[in-house]
Amino acid sequence: MKRQLTCLIAFLGVLSTGCGIGSTGPVRAGGPASGLREPGSATHYAQLYFVSSYGIQPASREVDTPATPQQALDLLLKGPDAAERARGLITEVPLMDGRLVAQAADGAVDLHLPVPVANMTGGGGLGLSQIICTAANAQAADGKQLSDVEVRVYEEGFGTPWTIRCNEAGNVVPVPEPATSQGATR
Repeated sequence: MKRQLTCLIAFLGVLSTGCGIGSTGPVRAGGPASGLREPGSATHYAQLYFVSSYGIQPASREVDTPATPQQALDLLLKGPDAAERARGLITEVPLMDGRLVAQAADGAVDLHLPVPVANMTGGGGLGLSQIICTAANAQAADGKQLSDVEVRVYEEGFGTPWTIRCNEAGNVVPVPEPATSQGATR
């Protein structure tokens, strides 16, 4: 019994030592914690589309508030940042002198190009895909699927817009015009 009592006292003594942690109190060691957002704050990203050796690639950029189509295009026009360039991303969007205008409208984007697509470098191509997908994705942030957002393209010198969509792979797809019923009688 004496031996058990001695073992119990020794065991309690080990427990009370606190695993080698002294009672010195808090000690300063480095700067304050960083990288975590305040509870309740949200992180927003603008999805921009750039070109890589694999085709059109999305790149997320942190922004202060959800980006409108115009804000996303303004970021796109600045080109890839250092981290995106390090990933091999480039832009095929020609210089547009800030005259590229995008306006959100009920699940769609009205996109006003300052030049006809035929006059864009390479006839539009990848640069136009970057513009269309970036604008559509900003509008899709409202809870719509990217492939459901129609982009109505207005080219300078042409009165009638044409409609296109961006699919999940970053490819632009024309929206077929609604079929008209022929021979309908009353």
